[in-house]
Amino acid sequence: MCGINGIFAYHYAANPVDRSELLRTRDHMAARGPDGKGEWIANDGRVGFGHRRLAIIDLTDGGAQPMASDDGSLIITFNGEIYNYRELRQDLEAEGHVFRSNSDTEVLLHLYAVKGEAMVHELRGMFAFAIWNNKRGEVFLARDPYGIKPLYYADDGWTLRFASSVKALMAGGRISTDPEPAGWVGFYLFGSVPEPFTTYREVRALPAGATLLVDAQGPQMPHRYFSIAAICAQSDGELATSYKVHNAQKQTRAALIDSVRAHLVADVPVGAFLSAGIDSGALVGLMRDVGQEDVTTVTLAFDEFEGQHDDEAPIAAEVAHHFGTRHHRRLVTEREFQDDLPLILEAMDQPSIDGLNSWFVSKAARELGLKVAISGLGGDELFGGYPSFSDIPRWHRLLAVPSRMPFLGEAARWAITAGRTFWPGLNPKSAGLIKYGGSFAGGYLLRRGLFMPWELEMVMDPAMARDGLQRLEPLHHIRQALDPMPQSSFAKVATLEASLYMRNQLLRDTDWASMAHSLEVRVPLVDSHLLVTLNAARRAAGGLDGKTILAMSPAKSLPDTVIHRLKTGFTTPIATWLQRDKRAERWKKRSSLTSSYCPWARRWAYSVGAA
Repeated sequence: MCGINGIFAYHYAANPVDRSELLRTRDHMAARGPDGKGEWIANDGRVGFGHRRLAIIDLTDGGAQPMASDDGSLIITFNGEIYNYRELRQDLEAEGHVFRSNSDTEVLLHLYAVKGEAMVHELRGMFAFAIWNNKRGEVFLARDPYGIKPLYYADDGWTLRFASSVKALMAGGRISTDPEPAGWVGFYLFGSVPEPFTTYREVRALPAGATLLVDAQGPQMPHRYFSIAAICAQSDGELATSYKVHNAQKQTRAALIDSVRAHLVADVPVGAFLSAGIDSGALVGLMRDVGQEDVTTVTLAFDEFEGQHDDEAPIAAEVAHHFGTRHHRRLVTEREFQDDLPLILEAMDQPSIDGLNSWFVSKAARELGLKVAISGLGGDELFGGYPSFSDIPRWHRLLAVPSRMPFLGEAARWAITAGRTFWPGLNPKSAGLIKYGGSFAGGYLLRRGLFMPWELEMVMDPAMARDGLQRLEPLHHIRQALDPMPQSSFAKVATLEASLYMRNQLLRDTDWASMAHSLEVRVPLVDSHLLVTLNAARRAAGGLDGKTILAMSPAKSLPDTVIHRLKTGFTTPIATWLQRDKRAERWKKRSSLTSSYCPWARRWAYSVGAA
């Protein structure tokens, strides 16, 4: 896990690479890679790469980056882990390739030399990388299927710049700070900035599961090589017929074992985040099943929750004892939150209403000496653990016809909005139920939205709100995630949650929060190989609850106290802390964030509950 960046002056009249800019961008990501740093600039000065290293695989200098091929024609800067690198290396060695290190980075170089851009189809892992091809005079950028690892780029028509974080790009000092209205509107709608937008007009995220080729003419259009919707649509049809209901549990366990084993590939110890939920508990059990004898687990606790249902520590301790882990309970206090808040805001790469739990559990894991931790993120999206899996299909059944009646949705919205004057307790989202509830895209906006589109002019600059809505087109943005359209209601919602909420919020928050503590977080339930197998098995399971399948997957199934515990999601007492902390607003103003983030502070407590 690392931080990468680069500059490519592709236009013949562009200024050559400024080494000081390259290093400013690179070193802004020092926390992402405290174990080493490097840079490379081509002899003609037209292209340069930077790298900050967190050594996980091949801890020697042989894994240092940027890394060059033997003949110097290929240069790579790489962030992430390739879990099947050993198998790929064996195949390449059988074809005559000679390796000089034990790193997965070198495997990428050899694989690109053989397969070119098609190499991405061979990779299992989380990754974002750039390869300079000197013979062709082009840069090849790639990002993993789910978008676990971030990659941002900016193009001014002369020079392309890229990095692992938006703030690092801006630290280079050569990118316009003009705001992107679509990014800000997306934040107020969803609580996170929807890719490919950022909060800056000139900066874009390379979409998940996409590649980008940049040559002397500049960047081409991103090429999508992986689609969650396409996998789910396929699973609804031909794949599901190959499974029987009685095989669902067996197939699920085999697929999960395969994913967990792959995600344990490392040259350093791998620990785990452990909550009171099924996802993390099942993964810890599976870690033991694949032979991990010494497992370190960590759980967060808060004095405010002691003795309450929200206190996950007692059940997490029970699960740890159940699987025989070296368990640690980490208490987070209000004072620590107050002290860390400026650091949190500084580390947050793009505005978000979440990420506090990731910050503190990553901090706790690093205090224990861990460099890698397993997380249960992705289980709800894969096994249907959110209320959206029941709410959105129900709204669609009830409101599909009314929502198509001309003017009815708008009339209901105006009537309910006006009625809130007399019934202030009425949920503001109810005004959009008929307008949006009749489609899966509209229902998703209703379920995940913090504000409705017509409310935006009241909470942000009205002109920016109007411009941002036109640029983002929220319903169109959501519908794009359903292309091609999966058949079942479950698959539709699973696709939306994984492609939008998980990608734009959960994965992004996990990345910035963990990287601030130089910790690599791995997510075995967010794996393209696992998705292909489990979509079919899950569909064949009929009425069997998906989370029950997950809970029963370890050889030693989870305790009943976990399986039958009422789901609450991971919560923190930050709402109370923020209300009591009069310094919060002052801290935000002193941070390097723009003043536009200030509404986030005022809305944070509400937003966490609304999400």
